[in-house]
Amino acid sequence: MSSQAPHPTLLIPGPIEFDDEVLQSMSHYAESHTGPGFVKTFGETLTMVRKLFQSTNPAAQPFVVAGSGTLGWDMVSSNLIEKGENALVLHTGYFGDSYAACLQTYGANVTQIKPAIGDRPSLAEVEKALKEKPYKLIAMTHTDTSTGVLNDIKSVTELVRRVSPQTLVTVDGVCSVGCEEIAFDAWDLDVVLTGSQKAIGAPPGLSISMWSPRAIETVKSRKTPPSSYYASVLNWLPVLQNYENFKPSYFATPATQLVHALHTSLSQITSRPMSERFAIHAQVSDRVKAAVAELGLTQLASKPENQAHGMTAMYLPEGLAPTDVLPGLLKRGVIFAAGLHKEIATKYIRFGHMGVSITDPKRKDVDNALAALKEALAEAKQAKGL
Repeated sequence: MSSQAPHPTLLIPGPIEFDDEVLQSMSHYAESHTGPGFVKTFGETLTMVRKLFQSTNPAAQPFVVAGSGTLGWDMVSSNLIEKGENALVLHTGYFGDSYAACLQTYGANVTQIKPAIGDRPSLAEVEKALKEKPYKLIAMTHTDTSTGVLNDIKSVTELVRRVSPQTLVTVDGVCSVGCEEIAFDAWDLDVVLTGSQKAIGAPPGLSISMWSPRAIETVKSRKTPPSSYYASVLNWLPVLQNYENFKPSYFATPATQLVHALHTSLSQITSRPMSERFAIHAQVSDRVKAAVAELGLTQLASKPENQAHGMTAMYLPEGLAPTDVLPGLLKRGVIFAAGLHKEIATKYIRFGHMGVSITDPKRKDVDNALAALKEALAEAKQAKGL
């Protein structure tokens, strides 16, 4: 039995439910961020981040910095982009626009490839864009939580290396790291960023990313200094390298209790092969999507190859809005998310299925959620006379 206070099961696309041990590790007593105890914990955490991203390249660098996943955009944009350089954004929803806006904030000239809602840019479209002008970087969201669309980052990266090898490949993996396959070294990625609160299963508050030697060298060879102080790779790099080698260092105070929680969650995750974790999420996703289809609902991501494995975004029946269904779910102890994509926000809801709700065989979160969804839909239809 969980030691947590009774509460509705949180099944949105993040934050997610937490394992008891993760929450308990946050109650660690106060300690110095440069003391031997925390230095050991942080060093081990950074090493486990490498395992999370399936990277064994000692020249690649993990970053764990206090902040949300959005800080990862700032780190990419302020360190890799110099004013006037071109960036190509592969848009799959709300977070494509947001990533683009962040890049523009730091002076990038941004081109977006925008397919229809629920789709992803084709490789042919990406190749055409890359041949039209030089791009400093390409930015894409692995799983866009506004649509549930999954990008094929492996194939896109292969294309970039063939057509425009100098272009850096950066990936927003906030809703994918920990539940979708990502092979940082093998796929030759440059930056993958995420946050602590989604499939990794730690509380919000940590920006986590992995940087390739090529990306780090790009920062070091800039003509102008990085355009952020706190988000500067050059400021954080020696500090995190020292911590991973169990040497105290300082630039800004780490979120010590959150790092303890991350250490616990990563210890759990990396105790088994990452391939097993990916397979479990894929199996549960298939079951959820089959159940959604049986209820007569369609997904925003209509093509199977475009469908994320950590969440499902589903259109509601004609005549129903999220406000008609979400209260019925809550009454049954389940929390889903409303729509986020501004063009269709009132037409769909989102079900997050990742992390401990999926990997702990004792939990029945998904079964309970699917039963609650069936009942809540029936109740809403009856209330509306549909």
